[in-house]
Amino acid sequence: MESEQLFHRGYYRNSYNSITSASSDEELLDGASVIMDFQTSEDDNLLDGDTTVGTHYTMTNGGSINSSTHLLDRLDEPIPGVGTYDDFHTIDWVREKCKDRERHRRINSKKKESAWEMTKSLYDAWSGWLVVTLTGLASGALAGLIDIAADWMTDLKEGICLSALWYNHEQCCWGSNEATFEERDKCPQWKTWAELIIGQAEGPGSYIMNYIMYIFWALSFAFLAVSLVKVFAPYACGSGIPEIKTILSGFIIRGYLGKWTLMIKTITLVLAVASGLSLGKEGPLVHVACCCGNIFSYLFPKYSTNEAKKREVLSAASAAGVSVAFGAPIGGVLFSLEEVSYYFPLKTLWRSFFAALVAAFVLRSINPFGNSRLVLFYVEYHTPWYLFELFPFILLGVFGGLWGAFFIRANIAWCRRRKSTKFGKYPVLEVIIVAAITAVIAFPNPYTRLNTSELIKELFTDCGPLESSSLCDYRNDMNASKIVDDIPDRPAGIGVYSAIWQLCLALIFKIIMTVFTFGIKVPSGLFIPSMAIGAIAGRIVGIAVEQLAYYHHDWFIFKEWCEVGADCITPGLYAMVGAAACLGGVTRMTVSLVVIVFELTGGLEYIVPLMAAVMTSKWVGDAFGREGIYEAHIRLNGYPFLDAKEEFTHTTLAADVMRPRRNDPPLAVLTQDNMTVDDIENMINETSYNGFPVIMSKESQRLVGFALRRDLTIAIESARKKQEGIVGSSRVCFAQHTPSLPAESPRPLKLRSILDMSPFTVTDHTPMEIVVDIFRKLGLRQCLVTHNGRLLGIITKKDILRHMAQTANQDPASIMFN
Repeated sequence: MESEQLFHRGYYRNSYNSITSASSDEELLDGASVIMDFQTSEDDNLLDGDTTVGTHYTMTNGGSINSSTHLLDRLDEPIPGVGTYDDFHTIDWVREKCKDRERHRRINSKKKESAWEMTKSLYDAWSGWLVVTLTGLASGALAGLIDIAADWMTDLKEGICLSALWYNHEQCCWGSNEATFEERDKCPQWKTWAELIIGQAEGPGSYIMNYIMYIFWALSFAFLAVSLVKVFAPYACGSGIPEIKTILSGFIIRGYLGKWTLMIKTITLVLAVASGLSLGKEGPLVHVACCCGNIFSYLFPKYSTNEAKKREVLSAASAAGVSVAFGAPIGGVLFSLEEVSYYFPLKTLWRSFFAALVAAFVLRSINPFGNSRLVLFYVEYHTPWYLFELFPFILLGVFGGLWGAFFIRANIAWCRRRKSTKFGKYPVLEVIIVAAITAVIAFPNPYTRLNTSELIKELFTDCGPLESSSLCDYRNDMNASKIVDDIPDRPAGIGVYSAIWQLCLALIFKIIMTVFTFGIKVPSGLFIPSMAIGAIAGRIVGIAVEQLAYYHHDWFIFKEWCEVGADCITPGLYAMVGAAACLGGVTRMTVSLVVIVFELTGGLEYIVPLMAAVMTSKWVGDAFGREGIYEAHIRLNGYPFLDAKEEFTHTTLAADVMRPRRNDPPLAVLTQDNMTVDDIENMINETSYNGFPVIMSKESQRLVGFALRRDLTIAIESARKKQEGIVGSSRVCFAQHTPSLPAESPRPLKLRSILDMSPFTVTDHTPMEIVVDIFRKLGLRQCLVTHNGRLLGIITKKDILRHMAQTANQDPASIMFN
């Protein structure tokens, strides 16, 4: 009976084993690194943990759990609002999982009572699969819509299809009888703006008019995108992945995954991509998918009332987002596991897999690219790679790592400058300036004028007999009499050398503009620009190696495997490896990135080169700093986020970090039965702490439990309204039994039901290395520090972050959100 009573409060945590013996769906020890409230200034402490870590780090109960308790105290009608969270606060993982366990136990106990209860039980069991199915369907449909709309609006900058205004350039010429294979992008139905306005298809006047219209449309799309974001949904800007990581680790950001954000992000993502800015749609698609998951989770009480369970849906949604962004369902699941999720039980793995499957199926049904593939740049190579080629592949990995380190430092420096100067106060002007510079410089170069996805497709593509790109302008062997798939290596023609110069200029342009574009106030992904930079570098290296092999096939490095007239080197493969290396250098992804790239391109045979390049880029990047771009932006924004990848190696103790410190005012505490309602309300009004330890008395300092500020406020307001006789002088009782009071005393207020009687505690001699590990793995917000059972102080998430900043010789004030 005692355990049932405790479960009704959602606080039954009698031992460490009661957590670890849970099913895989409920285990918290792999849990999230939980973010703290960054609006409060002092004790940002909200979590009721459940364990006391002693000298041997064994865990015991902080309160007297075995004593008898009045059932009515436990089974009072729950107070509305108690146990919920404010904006910019952190969820209590342990309490949320206890609530879910109790809900599950209650449903199981009733399911045999009637057919209706059995139906409710089945609905509850299947609700997880239903919500990820709906999320996958919506993610796939929105991704298809975004792809189609972005392609159409990108082509709108160059011209329009008169026969059907809703066709893009390629679709317009599909049905034309006048189009030839060599000039398949030219047909009478497609009119450039110069032809429509001044009636000229060629010449200087035509070029200038097309140039002007290109800039006009680019600025129009960029202005409309940033205006919509600024007016309707400020949260729709950026990539969204740093905030998704923060939310998945337990943080509350109201509205970030709401319907307005979803609607505006979908529209402005199309506009931002179409404007020609150096950004991609893949990162924001993860945000869009998570918005869908959040909205659908409100249809199911199992998820709408439990923040921890909701984060399982968001993990599956992020997998669906990558699945539709790259056409890589398995890569999406691994991305969610490796990059964004901190709490990823086995059930979430299965549901992520299913959500990614459904999303990919829907996208394939829509077929937005018209090539019966999930992605735009699916390629097939006909030549195997050779052992010698690992050397240039590793060099591309080094380039990717250097690019990643440079980009992270340069972009963070620019974003920090934006925050600290007046320039950051004019986001619309900044977007217009960046869009104008991008459009003016991009138009003259055919490789920068191209949509970035189209550019990557061209760089990845192997040169076949039917390719008309200048990258394939090789001098042909006049004796060749038949068309074959494997064309032998040939000397480069004028077109190839011209393309290399244009690609070098495009590389410099992309590197500079991506630094200034990522972080502006429009939806902006980083995957595609990084891949484009790597693909350009890789294609240049591939052509260089190909020509080296052609002219020096008698060198010992080529002699054994590259004969005269053989097709030895595939430049497109180098582009693919370079793209993976640069993306890995920026994000520091490894396993998920390799899987995404081989799903993206179909290059299953080339996993080893990809692995070599990605691992090299990570090592090189880590040599300059272990943070990826998303972790760097989390730190820049001051989100109190404990990264599980960071190591804490300092030999400090809990007593060195806890507050109060010397010369600090004493810790604000409540006593279990000696305070009045007015005393507690005064303490709440005079402090900004989010919770208060409850002790037996000021003299003994023996710990009883922990009460949350929000719960105290709500409980007192509710008691004043619903209970007669509750006044300012009423005694507040957190104890098990109400103390005897004089007959004329006002009615006491019992608040034991909101008290966490087993707060997480450590001794003052516990090494901080252990404390940090506990915070990460259990998702704590605070723990109390005791000595021989007496309360000494408190350690919060922010205290740990400040301490880690100090040990890294950083200014703690500079990394905390203001």
